[in-house]
Amino acid sequence: MHSRSQSPLALQLALFATAFVAAVECAGGFLSHSLALITDSAHIALDVVALLIALAALHLAARPATRRQTFGFGRTEILAALLNGGLLFAITVFIVVEAIKRLVHPILPDGPLMTAFATFGLLVNGALSAILVRSSHRNINVRAAALHVLSDALAACGVVIGALLIWGFGIAWIDPVVSLAIAAIIVLGVVQIVREASDVLLESVPGHVDVERVEARIRRVEGVSGVHDLHVWTLGTDSYALSAHILLADRSISDATKILQQVDRAMREEFAISHVTVQFECDSCAADERIVCTQLEP
Repeated sequence: MHSRSQSPLALQLALFATAFVAAVECAGGFLSHSLALITDSAHIALDVVALLIALAALHLAARPATRRQTFGFGRTEILAALLNGGLLFAITVFIVVEAIKRLVHPILPDGPLMTAFATFGLLVNGALSAILVRSSHRNINVRAAALHVLSDALAACGVVIGALLIWGFGIAWIDPVVSLAIAAIIVLGVVQIVREASDVLLESVPGHVDVERVEARIRRVEGVSGVHDLHVWTLGTDSYALSAHILLADRSISDATKILQQVDRAMREEFAISHVTVQFECDSCAADERIVCTQLEP
C-alpha cells in the first residue's frame, strides 16, 4: 500500500522536473545556438507527455465506470498518446530539416554554455531515474516512466560529449550530427507509441497474451468440452478483456457457475485478464422447446 501511495508522488515530481529540464534545455539551445540541445529538449518533451499519460492512467484507473463509459476511462490515454505522437513527429521533421541546413552551413555553438546546460539535464535526469526506479517495483506505469527518463539521461550523455568536443576542438558539424541521432531516437519512440495505441484501438490481442495458450487453459477446466469465438483485447493500461463461447455437457446451473469461477480465476492469475465474459452453450441438448441450443442441427 505504501508503494502505491508513493507512485503518484514520484510521477508528479518527475513530471515537473522533466518539464523544467525541457524548458531549460530549450532556452539553453537558443542561447548557445545548439540544435542538439533543442533536439534533446524535444526528446524530453516526449517523456513529459509519457509521464502525463502515466499519471492519467493512475487517476483514470481509480474512477468508476459510468452508464455511458461502462468500461471506464482507460482509453483516454490512448487518444493523448496519438496526439503526442503526431506533434512530436512534426517537431522531428523540423529538427531534421534544420540539422541538414547546419551540415551544409555549419554554425559553431557556444561550447561552454552548451556543456553547462547539457550537464544540468544529465544530472537531473539521472536523479529522476533513481527516484522512479525505487517506486517502480509494483507499478508498471512508473517502471515505463523510469525507462523514459533513463533514455533522457542517455541522450543527455551524448549531448554532453558532443558539447565537450565542440568546446575543445571547435568542430561545428558535431552539433547537427548529435541532433540527427536524437531525432532518430524520438522517431523510434513515436513509432512505438503510435503502434501500441493503434493496437489498442484495433482491439488487437495484448502483447503478453498468447490466444492459443488461453484457449488451451480454458479447455483444461473440468467440464469444458470446447471453446470458440474467443476474443482478447486491451481496454486501457493494465486492463484487459476476454469474451468466449464455451461448450459444456448438459448440466446444472450451479455446475456451470463453478466452471465460470474457475475460468475467471485462471484468466486473472495467469494472463492478468480482469474482464471475463463467457457465454455457455450445450454440447448436446435434448430436444426441448423450452431450450434454445446453438449446437443443434437445423
